[in-house]
Amino acid sequence: MSELPPGPTRFIVRQKLTLMVNRYEVIETDEAGTERGLLCFAEQKRMAFKEQVTFFSDAARTEPVFGFKARQVIDLGATYEITDAAGRSIGWFKKDFAASLGRSTWRLGTPDGFTCVGQERNAKVAVLRRVWDFLPVVGDLPVPWLFHFDFRAGDGTVVLSSTKRMGLKDTYFVELPTTNDGWRLDWRVAAAMAVALDALQSR
Repeated sequence: MSELPPGPTRFIVRQKLTLMVNRYEVIETDEAGTERGLLCFAEQKRMAFKEQVTFFSDAARTEPVFGFKARQVIDLGATYEITDAAGRSIGWFKKDFAASLGRSTWRLGTPDGFTCVGQERNAKVAVLRRVWDFLPVVGDLPVPWLFHFDFRAGDGTVVLSSTKRMGLKDTYFVELPTTNDGWRLDWRVAAAMAVALDALQSR
């Protein structure tokens, strides 16, 4: 793993619900969780032929900075390519549906060959969420348990964590720990994955 240029190590992903489009704010924070400013703004069009989310420099959508898109028509095994503003690949991710039968599991990688695996932090909550989904009486009520994810490299080192907070809006606190050799995951790749954990989790 090669060292990356400096970038934010902590940020919030906050969902903004609208009728036809899911919107997300990505806001840098300090160690105490104090907001420092908007990093980017994301939109997900619903019912798209191929799932796609674009991240813009501001809410006016004047300048796209990165995004992700399904490589093929949406299916259970779809791989999503993360690209920069020029369309160059900076990463990819896909859901591992076999492993997700027990705990939701995602695989995340970068063009230099780095890969990691993300799973729900709490196995008991994962089971409770699945039971909730099958109860006929709850209908469209939101799941009452929060779910968090940790992404680990092959040696077990956590390189990305997403912690969901209770509130009227879905809010996720994301951290990018620096490894012992000074490497850190590209924050754009982390932001794309963090938004996908909300936008695509039910797929």
